[in-house]
Amino acid sequence: MPRRERPLDEGESGLLRFAADLRRLRERAGSPTYRELSRRAHYSAAALSEAAGGRKLPSLAVTKAYAKACDADPEEWARRWRAVAEAGPRAANDSPYVGLAMFQPGDAPKFFGRERVTAELLSTKNRFTGLFGPSGVGKSSLLRAGLVARTREPVLLFTPGANPVEECAIALARLTGGEAVALARELQDPARLRRVHGHLVVVDQFEELFTLCRDEELRQWLVTALVGCTKVVIGVRADYYGHCARHPDLVEALAGAQLLLGPMTPDELRLAITEPAAVVGAKVETALLARLMADAVGQAAVLPLLSHALAQTWQHRRGMTLTLAGYEEVGGLEHAVARTAQEVFDSLSPQGREQAKRILLRLVTAEDTKRRAQHAELEADDEVLFALAAARLVVIDRDGVELAHEALIRSWPALQRWVEEERENIKAQRELTHATQTWESLDRDAGVLFRGRRLANVPEGLSLNAGERAFLAASRAAEQEVSRSARRRTRRQRQLLAALAALVVVAASSTVFALQAGRTADEQRANAAVLRAVGEAAALRSTNPALAQQVALAAYRLVPLPQARNGLRQEDVPSQVLREAQSDVTALVVGPTQQQVATGHRDGTVVLTSLDDLPSPRTSHDATRHSGAVTALAMDSTGGLVASVSDDGAVHVVDVSLGKPRELAVLPVRAAAIAWQGTALVTTDADGTLSFWTDLRQDRPRLLTTAQLGLGPLVGLSFRQDGRVLAAVTTGHAVHLADVSDPRDVKLLSLTREFAGDAQFTGDGALLTTARTAVHLWDTADPRAPVLRAEIPSGGGEVTSAWLGAGRVAVATDDGLVRLWRLGDGDPVEQALLRGHAGPVTAAGLTPKGDGVVTGGADRAVRLWNADPRDPSVRICEQAIPRMSREEWERFFGDLDFTPPCRD
Repeated sequence: MPRRERPLDEGESGLLRFAADLRRLRERAGSPTYRELSRRAHYSAAALSEAAGGRKLPSLAVTKAYAKACDADPEEWARRWRAVAEAGPRAANDSPYVGLAMFQPGDAPKFFGRERVTAELLSTKNRFTGLFGPSGVGKSSLLRAGLVARTREPVLLFTPGANPVEECAIALARLTGGEAVALARELQDPARLRRVHGHLVVVDQFEELFTLCRDEELRQWLVTALVGCTKVVIGVRADYYGHCARHPDLVEALAGAQLLLGPMTPDELRLAITEPAAVVGAKVETALLARLMADAVGQAAVLPLLSHALAQTWQHRRGMTLTLAGYEEVGGLEHAVARTAQEVFDSLSPQGREQAKRILLRLVTAEDTKRRAQHAELEADDEVLFALAAARLVVIDRDGVELAHEALIRSWPALQRWVEEERENIKAQRELTHATQTWESLDRDAGVLFRGRRLANVPEGLSLNAGERAFLAASRAAEQEVSRSARRRTRRQRQLLAALAALVVVAASSTVFALQAGRTADEQRANAAVLRAVGEAAALRSTNPALAQQVALAAYRLVPLPQARNGLRQEDVPSQVLREAQSDVTALVVGPTQQQVATGHRDGTVVLTSLDDLPSPRTSHDATRHSGAVTALAMDSTGGLVASVSDDGAVHVVDVSLGKPRELAVLPVRAAAIAWQGTALVTTDADGTLSFWTDLRQDRPRLLTTAQLGLGPLVGLSFRQDGRVLAAVTTGHAVHLADVSDPRDVKLLSLTREFAGDAQFTGDGALLTTARTAVHLWDTADPRAPVLRAEIPSGGGEVTSAWLGAGRVAVATDDGLVRLWRLGDGDPVEQALLRGHAGPVTAAGLTPKGDGVVTGGADRAVRLWNADPRDPSVRICEQAIPRMSREEWERFFGDLDFTPPCRD
C-alpha cells in the first residue's frame, strides 16, 4: 500500500508551500505512484518523493521532470523554482554535511579533521595495514574520502559481506569494466587477486567477515588473498580485534602495522565542524561551535551523530550562518537522529510502519551491527523504502540495502527497543536467511533443509520472505515424509508383533503370517533404503554426476516411488544461444509448423529467428518495432502470421511465411491481449470487449464483429482448436471458459477452480493455466465442467511462462530455471532441468515435435535446448562411466541384493 506522505504546514515557508503545490500537481494528474512517476520522468522514485517532501528544495532538473511527468508546463515550474530559490537560503539543497551516511571518495572536498591520519596512511611503507577503532569514530569515511580519494592509482574498495569472493568480484568489475561472474570464477584461486589487481586494496568494515560471512572457507579465502596482495589497508571495528587473532596469517601481516583511530582532537573536531561550511561560503555561530565542542570532544562514537545534527541544523540556518537556535530546534546531538527517524516513521501509514520496522530489523544483526540485504530478501514496498532512503536512514544501491550508519541503532530508542525485543528472533532469522541462500545456490538441494530439532526451534511469527517460506515449507514437507515413514514402520512393526503373537495361538497359520511379515519387513527396508539413496544421490550430483544418476536409477528400479522417479531427470542438457538480444526478452512464440521462433523485447522490437540446423550464427530478422515493451505474441495455426501487442496497446501483424518477415498492418485498436481463432485475430481492449479481425493480408484489415463477455478487462486469451471455446483470463486471475461459436451470443460455460495468470489450449483440447508456483492441466472435453488432471509444481520459483505441446510441458521460473515435464497415463514426470540463464527466464516454448525447448530471459539471451527424449535408463547407462561397484552399492543400499543398474 502506498505510504501516506508527511503532512505539510504550508505556512511554514516558501519551500513547504512549493512542496505542497507539487503534491497537488500529482493529485491532479491522477495520483500516480512514485514508481510510475519515475518511469515517466526518468528520475528515481526516491528523488521525486523527496522533491515533494518539503525537507529541501529539489534541483531545477528534478522539478521540471516532475512537472512534465504530471502533464504540467516545465517552464512555469522553473520560474516558480527560481522564485523559491531566490527567496532565502533555506531553500538551498547542497548541504556541506553528509549526515548519517559515510563519506564517499566524491565527498573529499568537504572531509576535514583527519588530515594527519590520512597522510600517515598515504605515506606508510607497510604492505599490510590495519585501521582499528570503535564504531562511529569515522573509519569508513577516512578510508573512502581520505585514503581512496587521495590515492592516485586505481584502488579496489569493497566490504566482505556474506560472500567475500562475490563482493570482491563485483568491486573489480566496477573498477575494470569486466564481468563479475567471470571474475568470481577466476578469483576462486586467492592468488589471482594480486595478478588481477596489483595496486592498493582497501577492505572496509572488515568485521563483516565475522558477523555476516558464515563460511570458514570463504573467510580463509579473503585472508589468503589479502596477505598476498601488493598493498592492503583494512578497516576493523576495535571490538573484533580478537577475531582477527584467530587467523595466523592475519596476525603475521598485522604485526607492527596497526593504526588505532581514536576520537578527534579539539582542533580536528573544530575543522570538521567549520571547514565544510566555509567551503560553501557559510559560517558556524561561535555559540554553536562552543556547544558542539562541549557535546562532542572526547567521544569516540560521536561523529555520525555530529554530522547528522549539523546536516539538520543546515536546513534551519539563518542566512548563511548555522546557529545555536537552529541546533536546538532539531534536538541537538543526542536527539537529532532519533527525531528524524521517528518523524519519517510516524509519517507512514500503519501498514507502512509495520513494513518499515520489518525492513530495519532485516538490516541489523543480533550483535547490534548493521548488515547488507539484497532487494529480493526485503520484499519491500518501494515507497516505504524510498522514504527511509530520502531521510538518509538507509542507503540503497545496485547491490542491496543497508543502514546509513550503526549510530542509528544506538541513538533511536524505538529501533533499540525493537532489536532488544526481537534479538532471539533476529538470530533465528539470520540463520534461516543464510540457510535459504545456501539452499537456493545448490538448486534447492534437499540435503541442506532443516530437520529435527533445528526445524522445531524456528520461532513462530518470524517475518519471512518468499524464499524463506519456500525453504521452511520444503523442510516441513521433508520432515513430514520422514515422520510418515517412521509411523508406517511402527505400524508395520506392531502388525508384525501382533502376527507373531497370533502364531503362538494359531500354529496352523504360522507359515503364512511369517511369510507376510517377512515380505512387509523387506518392503519397508527397501523403501527406507531407496528414500535414503535418493536423498544422497541429490547431494552427490554436483561432485559425481555419473554415480548420482546410477544411484537414482537403481533406487527407482528397486521401488518406483515418486521421489525416486523424479531423481532420473536430466541436468546436463546441452543448449546453444540463438542470439544475444539488445534488451530483455518479454514474449516468445514458436512456429507450429516451421522451424522458427519470434521473440518480443522490452525495447519494443519483435525478431524472427530460424531454428533450422544450419551452423551458427542463425538467421535473425527484425519483424517490427513497437514504441513500448512487447507484452504478448501470437502465431496463427499455419505459422505464417505473427501478431504482437505492446504495453502501449498497439497491435502489429507481420507475415513470416517466407522466412523473412514483412509487416502487413497496425490495427486501429488498443489491445490488452490477443489470440488467433482460425484465420481471425481476436483482440480485447480495456473494457474486455472482443474484436474479431479478418482480411489481415489485405490492404485494410476488416473488423468482422465484436463480442462482450461481461467479465471486465482481460489479460489473456486462448481459443480451443475448433474455435468454439475461449479461455479468458481476467485481471483477478480467474479463467473463464466461454462458448463463442456465435460471437453475437456468447455464453459463459464454467470457471476453473485455480487462480491463473495465463491460459493456453493445445491441439487435443487440453488447457494449461499458470499460477504463482504451479501449472495446472485441465481436461475440457466438457467445457461446462473442466476436470483438473494434473498439477505441476514450479520447484520453488514463481512461474513466469509455460508451454504445453507434444506430451511435454516446459515451465519457466523467475529463479533462472526451466523444468521439462513428460505427460503420460500417471503423474507428470520431471524429465529435465535446464540451467543456463543468468537471470529470470521470462518466456519459454516447445518446438512442434516437442524435442526442443526455446527460452528467453532477462539476461537478453534466446536459447535452444535439446533434451534427450530417450528412456532415462538408456541415457544414464550411456553416460555411466565408471560403472557402480559393489562397494558403492553397499554404501547406498546396504545389504540389499547387488543389482547394478548398468552392466557392461
